[in-house]
Amino acid sequence: MTAALTAKGRATRARIVESAALVLRESGVSATLDDIRSRSGTSKSQLFHYFPEGKDQLLLAVAQYEADRVLDDQQPYLGCLDTWEAWYRWRDVVVARYEAQGDTCPLGTLFHQVGRSTPGARAIVVELLRTWQEHLAAGVRAVRDNGLLPASYDVDTAAAALLAGIQGGVSIMLATGRPGHLEAALDWGIARMREGAVPVG
Repeated sequence: MTAALTAKGRATRARIVESAALVLRESGVSATLDDIRSRSGTSKSQLFHYFPEGKDQLLLAVAQYEADRVLDDQQPYLGCLDTWEAWYRWRDVVVARYEAQGDTCPLGTLFHQVGRSTPGARAIVVELLRTWQEHLAAGVRAVRDNGLLPASYDVDTAAAALLAGIQGGVSIMLATGRPGHLEAALDWGIARMREGAVPVG
């Protein structure tokens, strides 16, 4: 449907989705369509024009929006992890992003709000995690191919461990308001990779 919309229609639909994401971060899935309509400044007929199946369809769109934000917020760093310096730049961006987002973190909305309650949202979460892990694996592979890790290095396990550490660190940060566990998870994960690095000279 989105591809068939006019530019104005796409902008209206995007405004509804973004407004719904804001309302969900504040009120959780108990938020009503009227809450979303009020925040987005749209009429009931407009809301059902873009989301004729109602709230579940809108929540699914929010899930996709939040999933896209998670990856977009890490670019271009996530796509350029070919040196140890690049890994630390990415690490700093991840920590800064989640500190700045606080309770408006897209992961929190996706995992703890929409993802647990909306049909189809679990598939979006699974795809997000798969894509994120693939980006991390590509980064590990890049430093390996640049001669910084041995050819036998277990790329996929390293990427999976890093992703698990990020998820745990973000969850604790959302619960406590402190980024220390996220920082530790990233620092530990990168340090563990570097322990397997090929000696220079």
